[in-house]
Amino acid sequence: MTFQLDHIVIAVHDLEQSIIDYGALGFQVLRGGDHPGRVTHNALVVFADGYYFELIAFRAPAPDERWWQLLQKHGEGIVDFALLPQDTDATVASAKDRGLELLGPLDGGRLRPDGEQLRWQTARPPSPDLPFLCGDLTPRRLRVPEGEARVHPNGARGVASLAIAVDDLDATLVRYRALLGEGAQAHGVSLGEAVSLPGRGERIAILRLGASSLVLSSPREVAGLPFSPLAAHLALRGQGPYALVLHTSQTDQPQALLDLTASHGAPIEFAPSGDVAAAPAAAANAA
Repeated sequence: MTFQLDHIVIAVHDLEQSIIDYGALGFQVLRGGDHPGRVTHNALVVFADGYYFELIAFRAPAPDERWWQLLQKHGEGIVDFALLPQDTDATVASAKDRGLELLGPLDGGRLRPDGEQLRWQTARPPSPDLPFLCGDLTPRRLRVPEGEARVHPNGARGVASLAIAVDDLDATLVRYRALLGEGAQAHGVSLGEAVSLPGRGERIAILRLGASSLVLSSPREVAGLPFSPLAAHLALRGQGPYALVLHTSQTDQPQALLDLTASHGAPIEFAPSGDVAAAPAAAANAA
């Protein structure tokens, strides 16, 4: 089964302000439009590798939506991420055969500011340690602009890694293997075994998706080590993505965006392009 990272969702209170702030950070921000049937609208930051940030805001309360709940409870920040499947229906069916029930496919879409109507299908996982799926019905280039839209003054070129906090790493790995299937490695997808970090109360496993990685982390109790910040993060915010590293072409780029107000709660670091091993240092300071 072929997969790649599709996008990272950052929930914000005020879309117009987030567009201004991300622009000031050196990102080119594109207005995305409205989601028919929902109360959300968005803007995009698209990278040369084809992955993107979705800055999403709510025009009205949406108490039944998980992203709205996270935004109201914890404030702005990374709330979800999506993989791009080769075939959404087939992926859902295959995952079910391997014991993983996904909700979907569900029809979705967006009306761009220029009037272009986009259509896609999503499938939702049973737990937030997993991504949702987002598969296009209209051409992906309409949803994810190409060319100059992917060039950023700050040199950002793509997603190097995304950190994901999980309660039970072994259980999470079982779910990821059910999602990915046995043939994923032949398509540039590889899922490593869990390892313990020396001197840290954490275990991690890395899922490589081409030049990007998902860093799955769970706390472990170790005598003599202080309480893990990751455990505190999980107790406060629960499972899910929380920090990321971007490839950059600029050697003088600051290592991290330290002002979480400017990035609307999203911890973002930078690494030289080609550093596929880069993992968010924020994993050590997750709380």
